[in-house]
Amino acid sequence: MAARNWIFAVAVFLSLSTFSSAQDLQIVNAERRIDLSSHIVKAFLTLKVENIGKDPAADMLLAFPPTQIKNLAMVQALAVMGKKKKKNYLPLDVKPSEQPDAPNDAGYFLVSFATPLGPGETVTLEVLYILTHSLEPFPVEITQSESQLVYYRDSAVVLSPYRIKQQTTFFKTPSTRVESFTSVEPANRAGKEIKYGAYEDRAPYSYAPVIVHFENNSPFAVVEELVREIEISHWGSLQITENYRLTHGGARHKGVFSRVEYQSRRSISGSSSFNALLAVLPPRVNSVYYRDNIGNISTSHLRTGFKKSELEFEPRYPLFGGWKATFIIGYRVPLEDYLFEAPDGRRYLNFTFGCPLVETIVNKLTLKVVLPEGSKDPSAVLPFAVNQDLQVKYSYLDIVGRTVVVLQKDNVVPTHSVPFQVYYTFKPIYMLAEPLMLVSAFFFVFVTSLAYVHIDLNIVKK
Repeated sequence: MAARNWIFAVAVFLSLSTFSSAQDLQIVNAERRIDLSSHIVKAFLTLKVENIGKDPAADMLLAFPPTQIKNLAMVQALAVMGKKKKKNYLPLDVKPSEQPDAPNDAGYFLVSFATPLGPGETVTLEVLYILTHSLEPFPVEITQSESQLVYYRDSAVVLSPYRIKQQTTFFKTPSTRVESFTSVEPANRAGKEIKYGAYEDRAPYSYAPVIVHFENNSPFAVVEELVREIEISHWGSLQITENYRLTHGGARHKGVFSRVEYQSRRSISGSSSFNALLAVLPPRVNSVYYRDNIGNISTSHLRTGFKKSELEFEPRYPLFGGWKATFIIGYRVPLEDYLFEAPDGRRYLNFTFGCPLVETIVNKLTLKVVLPEGSKDPSAVLPFAVNQDLQVKYSYLDIVGRTVVVLQKDNVVPTHSVPFQVYYTFKPIYMLAEPLMLVSAFFFVFVTSLAYVHIDLNIVKK
């Protein structure tokens, strides 16, 4: 099925090379560097864009084939200002765009320039886009002693709705073992790098499919589902609980597993597996625990610092392709480091979105912020789109329940680990609710006991 889809996509995009329309922009030079050193594919694209029209241009389009759109985790763009040592980078607004005349399911992102690009002017853009689940294991099953080989499918030229005068593409592999790669002249390989180009004067929507077959034994750590719960207590701390459902997303393991061989020949046996993970936690963490359904796991080490804390831990067993593990990480952090008051009187939580595990893909991330009881008008601010919802959670001594802000996002990568804010209003009088309930309960018990001791319930007097 995958092969048929690939052949179909190739045929379609070869036919698109004849597609043309009036263009006000052209790309003078394009250089693309694709990093294949891990299971998260990072592409760095440098574009020199020129306005050849008669009117100023406010934006431009980035095009992606449908095979990449479904795995596209993030697109960022920067405008390069100044030259050489005086260079600085200005972030640009990037958002998905629907084009009514899009040729055969091509996906687009609209990049808005900082200032309109006048006729004859040029601007240099630095674009980063990240792809997940784009490395296809082949063979799909390997034994414990075999290395993992993967396919990566792309184009030797940049897919673009604009004419490109000159372009070059580089692929960086994690090792020098490259089984094969498609040759689109001029193309050459040196060490870990494969170079395609330079290609001159390519028409809009040109496409030259290539396949790179290479060794990649990096940990294919994929979190199928991660639920992070941040509970705010105005009495002094944040309690964070993280529930992980982890899997190895590489080539499936076949045959039997030998623990003796794995321990004695680690560099050869199980080279594509992983048995240790690193979680980057906030500074000043305390009460850290790591456990699974069986109980506490002692194979962990915590390093604390002023800027971050690092928790290095091991699952109960090494993970080979297709193997899964579930576990929980929990910790506390001081409230004053993350809860602040806005100028308008609202309170807001400033915390980090994303997954704490290093170099990990999260298929589905659900982040729950549990606000104190009595909080009203919650709102979340994030630099990218997420699904938002509100729930109610009941805990000890709650009457009306606590408002829970639920943020959900699919296809999350380490680049999504950025600060976000949750704003809400809260009256300090609500902090006295639970203490008053406890005092009232004790007082009621005391009065009841006192009355029971002093009241004579006998019918006949002594």
